[in-house]
Amino acid sequence: MDQHPNIKRGLCALVLLSTFSLGGCETLSYYWQAANGQLELKRDQQEVSTLIEDPETDPALKQQLSRAQEILAFAYNELHLPNGESYQTYVDTGRPYVVWNLFVADEFSTQAYQWCYPIVGCLNYRGYFDRENAETVRKSYQQKGFDTWIGGVRAYSTLGWFKDPLLNTFINDSELQLAELIFHELSHQLVFAEGDTDFNESLATVIAHHGTQLWAEQHSISYDPAHTRRQLQRRSEFASLVNRYRNKLAGLYKTKEDPAEMRLKKGRILDNLRLEYAEKRRGEWLNFDLFDQWIAGTLNNAKLNTVASYYRWVEPLNSMLQHANYNLPVFYQKLEQLADLKPDQRLQALEKL
Repeated sequence: MDQHPNIKRGLCALVLLSTFSLGGCETLSYYWQAANGQLELKRDQQEVSTLIEDPETDPALKQQLSRAQEILAFAYNELHLPNGESYQTYVDTGRPYVVWNLFVADEFSTQAYQWCYPIVGCLNYRGYFDRENAETVRKSYQQKGFDTWIGGVRAYSTLGWFKDPLLNTFINDSELQLAELIFHELSHQLVFAEGDTDFNESLATVIAHHGTQLWAEQHSISYDPAHTRRQLQRRSEFASLVNRYRNKLAGLYKTKEDPAEMRLKKGRILDNLRLEYAEKRRGEWLNFDLFDQWIAGTLNNAKLNTVASYYRWVEPLNSMLQHANYNLPVFYQKLEQLADLKPDQRLQALEKL
């Protein structure tokens, strides 16, 4: 840590600022683990250019690192995404995910529990660099009666505050998957609406898919736009399915029935979600298995709250991109205008789309 005093001072200042503004032992512990996790990434990073030139570097890794640099150049030159010097270093974290996100909700509420942070505003999750740490905090919320869920994250953006590294958690993806991930994360540096996860993730999804199609076209890679649209449509349909059952749960919770009775009815609603999903998988979603593992696991309010973020505004933002004749600078300007709106105004504008 002492090798990076400026970063250490900056992170410590963030920890202190957050502690004074939010207070509490959990908050202090959370920011310290976040600071330490970021410092570990900084400590372990290696320059991509050095690894590519090093004859001892694994050839497969060298190839992927070189491909990532080509994708970055395309992102800057063709997609007009930020050139913030991200992904010029590589880190092998030694684990399958770089962070684990904890989601929390009241047992009888569809409203996601939120934590508020400096700079980024209020978010529906907390990220932990250590799975056991996340599990410990999760148990503390469970003991208080909350619904919880933990999901692993392979990549995240620091919004340009740090130079994000390439990671072992995604470097071995296929060429198109790697391109899509890099375009997605760079999009967060381009436009970011404080505290609006649905908008931020949806716009990054739209930019990433469009960029991936352009990459495939320019590099003669087999790519079926119609298939991609179908996949996006299926994801949106899945999100709609989950949200329909969230609305049923919300209606149940408004009745204020006896907790034991509500608990039974909540279980039936979640069982019916599984049944309807299974029915769709036997029919129109026959070849769409992306969410099989997700639906088979524990279902609760916290987990259901995670579905909409990436897809809620994908269709209207896709329409906006089409109306801009796929002129990315014009599209980005419209996104910035939306991001500058107050949350309720942005919601109204997106609903009109």
